[in-house]
Amino acid sequence: MITETKKAATLLREGKLVAFPTETVYGLGGNALSDAAVAAIYAAKERPQFNPLIVHVQSLEEAQIYAEFSEAALELARRFWPGPLTLVLPRRPDCALSLLVSAGLDSVAIRVPAHPLAQELLQEAGLPIAAPSANRSGRISPTEAAHVREELGNRIAMILDGGPCQVGIESTVVDMTGDMPVILRPGGLVIPAEAGIYSRIDSRLRGNDSIKSPGQLASHYAPSKPMRLNATYVRTYEALLVFGADIPSSAVAIENLSPTGNLQEAAANLFRMLRLLDASTAKSIAVMPIPEEGVGIAINDRLKRAAS
Repeated sequence: MITETKKAATLLREGKLVAFPTETVYGLGGNALSDAAVAAIYAAKERPQFNPLIVHVQSLEEAQIYAEFSEAALELARRFWPGPLTLVLPRRPDCALSLLVSAGLDSVAIRVPAHPLAQELLQEAGLPIAAPSANRSGRISPTEAAHVREELGNRIAMILDGGPCQVGIESTVVDMTGDMPVILRPGGLVIPAEAGIYSRIDSRLRGNDSIKSPGQLASHYAPSKPMRLNATYVRTYEALLVFGADIPSSAVAIENLSPTGNLQEAAANLFRMLRLLDASTAKSIAVMPIPEEGVGIAINDRLKRAAS
């Protein structure tokens, strides 16, 4: 019997696009060795081609086929892979990955996903998978298969349904191409201080800075309705995104990221609840304050870009 994963792997080898679950969000996968498949990803997402893609591989050993690892990069990979960590690394001179995944840069963004279905797909396909989030460019990232269908419809060959994503927010991206590691995008992995990584949380581009990874555009993860952040009250025409037990009244619609104030729960619920509020009859969305600590840093990063 041919499983859904085997079908998806066959489609990837044929150059077609397949959405699949990771522990962070659903990815829009294509053969990372194929220029045509990678170009199809950009087309399906309506994504600007100066914005690089993340390549998913099975293991650190496979990642070393395509990228050069410093000792610091190896330390991070061994400690946090598989998991929600993406490393931006120098491409090896003999790197066979499509140059389109790097958007013209001499670096490549790579991660090893922890989701068992993602790992199964990588093993069955036998190739690296380029996979940004499976949504139209700039829109809210998908954390359920239904979100992918809403966003991409018949633009892709298949959606591999693995249920809701456990982490619910994209991977943390660390640039390892310079003298000092830099966090380009805070995400689902909170790197402890002892890991020695300098965190540049405000990573919006300035001047001639190059985009080295997804999630660096000032406007991203956006609903169609305007958003108001750090709200301490709600207007009668607004939908409300709540964090904690203290809920203002009179909102058109209310979604609570975590009634108990748990930031991990809030991260897992963020994109799903933004979609629900965006689909409401409200004219705009108000968002209550989220603590700027732990994974709350990544949540606030997404909210700021969504409101930009």
